[in-house]
Amino acid sequence: MEKRSPAAVFILCFVTLGIYGIVWYVKTKGEMNAKGAEIPTAWLMIVPIANWFWLWKWSQGVEKVTNGSSSAGSTFVLMILLGPIGAAIAQGAFNKVSGGTSAPEPPKVEEKPEEKPAE
Repeated sequence: MEKRSPAAVFILCFVTLGIYGIVWYVKTKGEMNAKGAEIPTAWLMIVPIANWFWLWKWSQGVEKVTNGSSSAGSTFVLMILLGPIGAAIAQGAFNKVSGGTSAPEPPKVEEKPEEKPAE
């Protein structure tokens, strides 16, 4: 799972009027499926009633990826009732269990001592 700032997830959900929230769901779905979760296509998010089923499957994926530290039921309720706050909490859970890929550190440049010209 990719490490992301929970605060950034929360703020970007508001700044983009929910667009980032959809992108975040889709990205985390792909990452969880790569780790063995069985979450169906994200297109179900836009189908009435099917979106509840999709969110439940996504919540089950969270439980699987976090090794049970976030239960499917609590994640589902958080996402329904608190939206962006629930997303930030879920991202925090992902960050705790993830070896994660955060931005790589730039390579260190070794300084060589200045050479004095031969006299």
